[in-house]
Order: sequence, then structure tokens, then C-alpha cells
Amino acid sequence: MSAREKAKAREPFPGRSKENDRQKEIERLEKDVEELRHLAGDADADAELGRIREQVAELRREFYTHLGPWQRAQIARHQQRPYTLDFIGLLFTEFMELHGDRGYADDKAIITGLGKFHGRPVAIIGHQKGRDMKQRLVRNFGQPKPEGYRKALRVMQLAAKFGRPILTFIDTPGAYPGIDAEERGQGEAIARNLREMARLPVPVIATVTGEGGSGGALAIAVGDRVNILENSFYSVISPEGCASIIWRDSTKAETAAAAMKITAKDLKELGIVDEIVAEPEGGAHTDHEAAARFLDEALDRQLVSLAHESVRELLDARYEKFRKMGQFFDLGN
Repeated sequence: MSAREKAKAREPFPGRSKENDRQKEIERLEKDVEELRHLAGDADADAELGRIREQVAELRREFYTHLGPWQRAQIARHQQRPYTLDFIGLLFTEFMELHGDRGYADDKAIITGLGKFHGRPVAIIGHQKGRDMKQRLVRNFGQPKPEGYRKALRVMQLAAKFGRPILTFIDTPGAYPGIDAEERGQGEAIARNLREMARLPVPVIATVTGEGGSGGALAIAVGDRVNILENSFYSVISPEGCASIIWRDSTKAETAAAAMKITAKDLKELGIVDEIVAEPEGGAHTDHEAAARFLDEALDRQLVSLAHESVRELLDARYEKFRKMGQFFDLGN
């Protein structure tokens, strides 16, 4: 990341005043560190610099360890968080992007293509947002239309034909809800993806890298393994949307986030995701390379494991995995 991007990555995010005050304190100390660097070579300055660095590290560690669901949701939405194209550049080689659904258009909110992961040919599919307004408009704020899901399915079927594992990266507030998307069959496109992904005869690994919103996320997330980055979230609706429906007040999003159990830890306990991938201290937006290294290890390990399973074993396990979600039994009586 450039110096400018790293500076933006340290910007405070919305949340309760206590969290904002702590973040401001960390930023103040970081400025002190920068000022003391100009005095390097002076023994007293070096000692003071070391002390402040330790203090900053401890504050940051404590701050990010005790974040609530709403604060983690804000980190998941951070505009400097790594997106699909960032992970493609850091994890894959010989990537070739494939465009269009062969029916209507090329949806730029979804990236699809073929590449190599540790020398193994794979297919890559993921949502793509933008970091400035121009990019966001081009990528439709990471909200795919039907042609985006049909493009994704076309590439998944191509991967299945040639026996390539499929890696997907989820980061979307949800499928685009516009009237044009509905006219072209948004619901049908998502439903078809769910059905077809359930029976793809190749390993499928899905990773929630930011926000995983509703069917727009699930449409490329039916996998043999579902990962989630530490500060990401995955839910049937956004906290703001939930608050608007339940309390008729979107400002109660923080309360909704806590009630919805959307964090990586909650999802792991509920059996919705299989593995939580660690992020660098301060969040993935502070260090894309470190975030990619953590994810690289998990993906490589899972691909090796799935490669030893037969097609029948893959399909049976995938079916059972999603069928048992949401099943709870009261053993108290």
C-alpha cells in the first residue's frame, strides 16, 4: 500500500464514542511516533520512540480485540479493505479475466477468470467494489445484477468442465435491487446459482472478505469450505435494514448487529462458516500483503484436503453441510 493509502487506512470509523475516543488516542500517539522519527540518533528520543511504539501497539491490540459487532461491520466496509482484484494480484499468477454472460452484458460488479494458485489451475470469482466515486459507479458499489450472476455461473461451469477448483471472494452489500435487475430475473439468477453450485463436481472454496449481504453473497458462496476474514460479517440483511424493519429506525443498527450474530466468531459457533482467517493487527485494510498471506495458507491447506475427495464425497458432504444449517434441538427436556 502507498503512504497515502496507509494514511487513509488509519481514519476512524463510525461507532460508539468510546471506540472513537480510543481510536483518536491511537492516532495521536502515531503522530508522536512520526515526529520523534525526525530526531533519530538522539538517545533520549530513541528511548521515547520505543516507549510510545509499545504503547501504540498495546492500545491497538486492546482496541481491536474488544470490538463489538457494529464496529467490526464498519471495518468490513472500510474503503481501503482488499477487494477481489487485490487478492488476485497477491495470490494468483497467470490470471486471465473472462467477461460477459453470453446473453446480455458484462457486469463489472463481479470479477471472473482463470489463473493459477501455487501452480494449480483454478477459477476465480469475486465481488468488486470501488475506492472512489468513479470506481464505485463503474462497479455499481459491488452490487451485481442478473448478468453478473449468470457470468459467474458460466465460468463455474467452464471450471467444472475442465476440472478446475473454484475460489470465490464475497464482499457485497447485496444483489442490486433496481427495477432493471428485477425485470431481467434477479431472483431466478440467484436461485439458479444456488442449485448449480450445489452440484458442481469440483472443489469450491468461498471466502467472505468484507461484507456478505443476503442472497447477493450466497449466490457465489455455496462451497465445500466457507471461510471468513476475522473482521468480516455475513448476514441475511444489513444491520441498518434489520433495524428499519424491526424498530422502524435505521439508527438502531448497532443494536441490530449485536442481535443478528453476524461476526466471524458467531458464525463459526453457529456452523455457518468453517474457518476464521486471521487479519493483520488493525485489520486487513492496514496491510493487504499480510492479509493475503494469512488467506493463502488457509486456501492452500483446504485445496490439498479437498483434492483427495472423490466427486461423490464432495457432493454428499456439500449437500449435508448446507442442509443441516439452522437445525437446533432442545435437549433440556
